[in-house]
Amino acid sequence: MTRPVPRTVRQKLLWIVMTTTFVALVVAVGAFAGYNLRADREALIADMETQSELIGHMTAAALSFDDKRLATHNLSLLRLRHNVRAAAIYSAQGDLFATYMSLEEQSPPPGSPEEDVKRIEGSNLIVFKRIAVNDEILGTMYLRVDHELSARAMDYTGIALLVMIAAMLIAFLMSMRLQKILTGPILDIAKISREVVDQQDYSRRASKTSDDEVGLLVESFNDMLTQIERRAEALENSNREIAREVTERSRAQQEVMRLNAELEGRVLERTAQLEASNTELARAKETADQANLAKSTFLSNMSHELRTPLNAILGFTQLLANRSRPMTAEKIADFTAHILKAGKHLLHLINEILDLSKVESGTMTLSLEPVSLAEVMRECQQMMAPLANNRGIHIHFPQDDRLHVMSDRVRLKQVLLNLLSNAIKYNRDAGVVDVSFEGIDSGQVRISIRDTGAGLTPAQLEQIFQPFNRLGQETGVEEGTGIGLVLTRRLVELMGGRIGVSSIPGTGSVFWIELETTTDARFATASHFSGWRSQHHDLTPGGHLRTMLYVEDNPANLSLVQEIISYREDLLLLTAADGNLGVALAREHQPDVILMDINLPGISGNEALRLLRNDPRTAHIPVIALSANAMATDIARSMNQGFFRYLTKPIDIDEFFEVLNGALEFSGTAAQPDTVTSERNMNT
Repeated sequence: MTRPVPRTVRQKLLWIVMTTTFVALVVAVGAFAGYNLRADREALIADMETQSELIGHMTAAALSFDDKRLATHNLSLLRLRHNVRAAAIYSAQGDLFATYMSLEEQSPPPGSPEEDVKRIEGSNLIVFKRIAVNDEILGTMYLRVDHELSARAMDYTGIALLVMIAAMLIAFLMSMRLQKILTGPILDIAKISREVVDQQDYSRRASKTSDDEVGLLVESFNDMLTQIERRAEALENSNREIAREVTERSRAQQEVMRLNAELEGRVLERTAQLEASNTELARAKETADQANLAKSTFLSNMSHELRTPLNAILGFTQLLANRSRPMTAEKIADFTAHILKAGKHLLHLINEILDLSKVESGTMTLSLEPVSLAEVMRECQQMMAPLANNRGIHIHFPQDDRLHVMSDRVRLKQVLLNLLSNAIKYNRDAGVVDVSFEGIDSGQVRISIRDTGAGLTPAQLEQIFQPFNRLGQETGVEEGTGIGLVLTRRLVELMGGRIGVSSIPGTGSVFWIELETTTDARFATASHFSGWRSQHHDLTPGGHLRTMLYVEDNPANLSLVQEIISYREDLLLLTAADGNLGVALAREHQPDVILMDINLPGISGNEALRLLRNDPRTAHIPVIALSANAMATDIARSMNQGFFRYLTKPIDIDEFFEVLNGALEFSGTAAQPDTVTSERNMNT
């Protein structure tokens, strides 16, 4: 039995688009036809009721004076209505008084009901309407009308089929052209990943086709392959150098043996030299074996760690694309959450590898300055609280606002978050994480993070800061590469500090770092923001909107920021697709804050910032950079040119709102009513 050929992602997306379009068209056309048919039916009934009442009033005199000729004459006027098949007038006693019939119609019923009647019989509408004058019932008017609804339904059906065929054809053609935008980069990454693992060819690169999150993933994936390729080349060069040394030492050994045969008196001396050479050769071989083992371990771990999130991303994406069985909104949301979590984990993994590479290559630069421990701890507490609450873990932070340390604020926060994350990850449910400060000699402070987890054995403690150790967790339950603690130690050492750990199996572990304290707190207030605020803000005083201008040429990035800003009822968004238009809009509308991409058509974001700063009308407006350029040199260069803050893509929404709130507070002015009206019209 042959296995069915699995559908590709493109085929599944095409099937989704076509099915969704078809269902939407069926519902829309069906609703339209049903509404019109019902309206036609109600209009016909109202028309016939009016016609019955009109003829009834005209025939009231004939009924009063028993003039059947006049009644028959009045009914004959209905010949002008081609859809009236039969009509009749009954006396007050229910007797047939006068009739009118088309050629193919049957006679009216012999009697009339005692009340007004409207009903559908097959293709006919039957109407009985009582004739009354001054509340006295003189008789009953009867009409039988061909409602023609079936013919109209057939007309609507024909129109609906033509519309659906045209719409399905358009949807098919557009889907065939647009689906490559989504599936191409992901399939390319999967293909390159397989080829790298199978062929050990690290020169392969995935093609970047966009600047959105998928484009950032492709760029980061290629950067990681570049780092791996460089390390592989370095290891191969090291192996060749060792092989050369082995060859040279072998030649030296042969020379020693030749000299030993010629000079027997120097046998002992040459023998000692030979033994020393053999020892060095053994050391060199051991070094080469360790290097090869490290290379194999690194490639194995990286292959596993890259495939794990990619498996979740591709797997759940295929499930979302498969419409062979119904899928609830809750399940779709759950799958999307898994994809988002895997993507963030993959990005974190790539950033960790790149950071470790920078540290080991000596290219990472730190900016040491006085930093308030209390402020950094409050930020860490806000970020770790959701992770701890999910497992019922209580975290205790010290409240000492006096301590300041000499460190790089960003890297210190990275170190503390890594240690806190491990303390929560390897803790027991409903456990405790205790953070404490302790002053020690020589002007240093020890920051200790104690958990109540399973603890570590002495053997595990010996290798805790080795790459890929993963805290001794050999089961692989917790995700991660095991290089976090290695990077943490290197960062602490670069800041002039020390790191250590102690543990009791079954009780818990204590990780500590020691940093130099300082009493100079002039620059310690690096946090300019009041923290994360609710997405639903109150309007500014006076009820006026605040205005944000976003300069971005990528439609996907623009759409993402528009969706994020839609949760802010106090913000009005203006957009510009290039730097020149952004500068013009800023001069005309005076926004409260500007969000600026760096790589723009025409003039760059840095050049646009220079124009804004040189113009007195816009020099006061805070400008936030939002770019995929995440290298430290790019960030430092842009900040030196005068940006308020620098955000990197992909966007962290919490950080985005934090920076935006700070910029709005810095701006400190509300938009005027006439400006708001102008901005709303421009945005429309």
